[in-house]
Amino acid sequence: MDRKVKYYPEYWGGKKLAYPHVAPEGPKFSRSVVVGNLILVSGCEAMNPETVKAKTNVFEEQMTIVLNKIRAPIEEAGSSTNHIVKTLILLKNLADYPGMRKTELEYYQKHAPFLVEIEVIGVISRQREPT
Repeated sequence: MDRKVKYYPEYWGGKKLAYPHVAPEGPKFSRSVVVGNLILVSGCEAMNPETVKAKTNVFEEQMTIVLNKIRAPIEEAGSSTNHIVKTLILLKNLADYPGMRKTELEYYQKHAPFLVEIEVIGVISRQREPT
């Protein structure tokens, strides 16, 4: 199995987020990292990387910007949104949840037409259950 790691750097205000622009003891910040056939995309926000300011205050517009920022490194690495296996979405305001789900659904129907999405978290008992 190929364990080679490839970093795709992130730039803010035209500066690469690595030393000397971040402290040398700080971690290297990458927009995405590829290990074997796994791609990990850093958290994305709807900020303009040159101005470091939000491009819009409209939630659905921010959601689309973020989804495009996620799609770009996935495609750059040679994959597509059809191969996303996990997302974590953090909302500042829970009232935006319906708009988030609507925008996410419309975006994925256009860029990765899933037929179903199910996420599960389970607990494995320490004692073996009778069969």
